[in-house]
Amino acid sequence: MTQPQDTPQAPPSYEAALEELEQLVAGIESGQLPLEQLLSGYQRGAALLQFCRDRLTAVEHQIKLLDEGTQKPWMQE
Repeated sequence: MTQPQDTPQAPPSYEAALEELEQLVAGIESGQLPLEQLLSGYQRGAALLQFCRDRLTAVEHQIKLLDEGTQKPWMQE
């Protein structure tokens, strides 16, 4: 099964995802977006939120490992 070509890519960093998420929220809260843009903005926002949560979980795990005296790489390519 192939994905649609207009599938947005993952942001380059946590900070970039957070900035994009903040912009999306501001646009949605403004009440000025057409219905289709609201839906796509909500979907993108949900994906960005999951991306941020995943990054935070990975960092928390790395900190826990460091606290236990074991250092392992936390990002996987």
